[in-house]
Amino acid sequence: MAPWRIAIVCLQWVIHSALCREVMVPTGPLYRVAGFPLTLPCAVTGYEGPRTQDFEWFQYRQDTGGHQIGVVSTRDPGFPYAPFQARVRSGEIRVDRDSGDRARLVVQRLRPDDQGRFECYTPSTDSRYQGNYSASVLVKVIPDTLLISHPRTLGSQPMTEGAELQLTCKASAQSSQHTHVSVTFGVRGGAGAAVGPPGAQGHTLREIIGVDRGLTVVPGRGGSYEKRYAAGEISVEKRVGDSSGDLYVMKIGAVAPEDSGSYFCEAAQWIQDPDGSWQRIAQRTLELGNLTVQPLADTLTVTSTPRGEVTLQVGSPLSLTCEVSGVGSWGRSSLLVQWMRRGATSGDGSFSGGGVEVEVARIGPDGVVSWGDDSRRQGAASMEKEGEGRYTLRRFAAYPSDAGVYRCAVSVYAGKLNPSPSTPATITQRSEGVMVNVRTKDVTVSAVAEVPRGPLLKRGNTVAILCNVTVATTGPSQVEIQWLWKRESPGGLGEKTTADDPGRLLASLTYDGLARIYANDSELSVDRLAADCYRLRVHAARVEDQGHYLCQATVWGQDPKGAWYNTGARAESSTVRLYLFARVMDLLLIPLVVGVSSALFVGIVIIATVTCCFMRRLARQRSQK
Repeated sequence: MAPWRIAIVCLQWVIHSALCREVMVPTGPLYRVAGFPLTLPCAVTGYEGPRTQDFEWFQYRQDTGGHQIGVVSTRDPGFPYAPFQARVRSGEIRVDRDSGDRARLVVQRLRPDDQGRFECYTPSTDSRYQGNYSASVLVKVIPDTLLISHPRTLGSQPMTEGAELQLTCKASAQSSQHTHVSVTFGVRGGAGAAVGPPGAQGHTLREIIGVDRGLTVVPGRGGSYEKRYAAGEISVEKRVGDSSGDLYVMKIGAVAPEDSGSYFCEAAQWIQDPDGSWQRIAQRTLELGNLTVQPLADTLTVTSTPRGEVTLQVGSPLSLTCEVSGVGSWGRSSLLVQWMRRGATSGDGSFSGGGVEVEVARIGPDGVVSWGDDSRRQGAASMEKEGEGRYTLRRFAAYPSDAGVYRCAVSVYAGKLNPSPSTPATITQRSEGVMVNVRTKDVTVSAVAEVPRGPLLKRGNTVAILCNVTVATTGPSQVEIQWLWKRESPGGLGEKTTADDPGRLLASLTYDGLARIYANDSELSVDRLAADCYRLRVHAARVEDQGHYLCQATVWGQDPKGAWYNTGARAESSTVRLYLFARVMDLLLIPLVVGVSSALFVGIVIIATVTCCFMRRLARQRSQK
């Protein structure tokens, strides 16, 4: 035979082989559980004719002597035999198409007498009868032994946000075949349900966490469960139980409002088919009860005592208490408690409104106390936790600077005992304000700045500026003086100053006699000449020291215990202008320089003229000889 003929024969054989009909079903035997669905896929390839092929299913039972029984057909409604007619009409048995040449036999509820060999047959649409037109698989029906139970269900009482939730579920499957059991905890509905059509939210199912057939923990993919599992807030464990099954325990460390809903436990039985794939052959769901989580915003209460307004005499102790309730389980959450103060004080020590709110003190979740606006007062104050939900701020002696509106701010970290500084609080709530007034003695003060009369002030002299202070009060008092300097406005005349210039602090003399110098570019000193007279001296005054000077006087009083405090009474003097005249030496320096320079110039000209004439005459005499 010629080589080309051999090639044609081989090509024809390959084409016929490629077009050879083949019907495929899973490799058996397949073990399935009575009462649960059975799905048998069937596919046909290598066919001729239309793309949509028909499928017919038969069964061979041992109790019928291996006779063929028609189950269902895609082309003949009257195909089913008597044992299957009612089930086919009700839809319990049907054929679902995946494509024109792929279909699945579905038995919604498998019966024990369904055990046997199932054959998938595809009627021929080929021009030639070749290949196989059917394939069969053995299905064995095993008893339903999957059991699921719960030791206890959820109570009817709502849980507070941040409380711990623990649910348990028992599951087992006693089978002669090698099967595995998986358990999943989930919830239906609730605030965390996915957004869907109106009215469908309550039917939304979310898997929280479970143990799969390989004993691997699998967090749910819906909502925030993956993040919470990674953070250790959700866990599940399998514990070896008794003959009734193993125990599965799920814990949610801190429930959130989104965790509200109807909880269930789902157990599934799995088996590995001959092709290596795992199939779920049984499944049961057990309702565990409904859970309602109350948000902390609805339960948390923060109050401060005493309420309203408190008026104290200077030096008296101040005690403020913050009471917290509605947190739920104290052992499951941590708190940050802060005392805040807002307001300024008037001259009599009462609250005058306004001001910036500042932190006075705090107790962190770790129990450490820290101080805010006035760390110098730490030794004269304390903040303590006196019991669960009770925190007290104490000032051992109150002064006018302590007046204002106090509020207690509580931040709750639900379900977190050791939150990091970057962890956001679950909720922060503040108490009503407590107005604290501190009454002092009536104090009036005035201040007048002046430059003493005397010779004209010249550059290089020592300049003195006096501050005369008058204080009217009862009891001991001391005055603290501050000296300030303001520059003149650019191009200004007379005694004008820059309007927006607050002044530069030069020096101060505290109520206890301590002098402080702040300007390092000039030589300054301060002293007290008399009980009501204070002096600032500028040594070797320069042109840069010119400008406007003023003094500020603050009155300090003495409380009944002998401690000194700032009464808040304050006065500021008007400004005095300092102008320095030039010295006599400075006035004569320019004429002296000009005179000497002129004299030298004239002398040089005269000498040069005389010398020039003498040299000319000497030259003429030599030329005559």
